[in-house]
Amino acid sequence: MLTNVLVSFVLFLYPILMGWLDHIFKELISFKIFLPFIPLFVAFNVIGILPIFVSLTSEMVPSERKRVIHQSILTGFLASIGFLALGKTIFALLGISVSDFQIAGGILLFIISIVDLIFPEKTRTFPKETMGIVPIGIPLIVGPAVLTLLLMIVHTYGYISTLLCLILNFFLVWLVFGQSHSIMQLMKEGGAKGIGKVSSLLLAAFAMMMIRMGLEGWMGLFRLLR
Repeated sequence: MLTNVLVSFVLFLYPILMGWLDHIFKELISFKIFLPFIPLFVAFNVIGILPIFVSLTSEMVPSERKRVIHQSILTGFLASIGFLALGKTIFALLGISVSDFQIAGGILLFIISIVDLIFPEKTRTFPKETMGIVPIGIPLIVGPAVLTLLLMIVHTYGYISTLLCLILNFFLVWLVFGQSHSIMQLMKEGGAKGIGKVSSLLLAAFAMMMIRMGLEGWMGLFRLLR
């Protein structure tokens, strides 16, 4: 009896699973699954925050710096996953629509990018034991820009694509931070800051696109209510 139930359950899940795998395979071939990578890469701005990371960890020995990198990546990843998992539930409870968040989030991203373009970053002294959590993990790696963007792109591209590109970006952050001193010697501080400013400009353009999409959503809703 139990065997028959298990066989029936497997036969029920098989077409669903195969359809899901076929969808992922098609997206991989067309590279559509990687579309969220660029917006997230711009929001993470790993080259732009590199000089700040180097400044904060300049007096650490290699073993301490390695521990801070691992701590910051884990902190940022857990914060991102938590926000990604609970974000839509919070929206439902508060009665917030996707268009509302696109407009509000786009404005927030635009302000963040403009502030980064105009005002230089200021660093402070933080305890070594928790530096990987605050300020490097949050808000340096995962700040308002990344969290806002996550909820926007998951609505557009889906969870699988968003999670894959999120993991790839964290891997890139880990790679860059691990080779931070070599990269800074190669690029010099001015070069890294220059790339960071270009990233901020791209983020501002992406923010305007999200505001436009939100306004289009509002206009579509108003047409339906007429």
